[in-house]
Amino acid sequence: MTEFQQRVYAALMLIPKGKVTTYKHLARYISCNSAQAIGQALKRNPNAPEVPCHRVVKSDLSIGGYNGHTRGDKIDQKIAYLQAEGVSFHHGKVMSYCVFTFQLTS
Repeated sequence: MTEFQQRVYAALMLIPKGKVTTYKHLARYISCNSAQAIGQALKRNPNAPEVPCHRVVKSDLSIGGYNGHTRGDKIDQKIAYLQAEGVSFHHGKVMSYCVFTFQLTS
């Protein structure tokens, strides 16, 4: 596991059940300029769902990917995990009150 992946996974552990964050916000929190790099690290998460990469969605609050997939059974599984944790959806998007905001430091 790379140092970058370790930073991503450590940040994931800060997101409480029932909340999500976005790839972009997670990238900003760990001082990375690439939401896409975050997605690649999440795709390689060897400890999902215990390290909750399912709690990361796109900036428009649509579901995004899970385990390297953007549709099918894996996405259904991601949605099921989120719903079981109390995340609410409306028209296929996460409700904004379910968004977790990292406390950014200067």
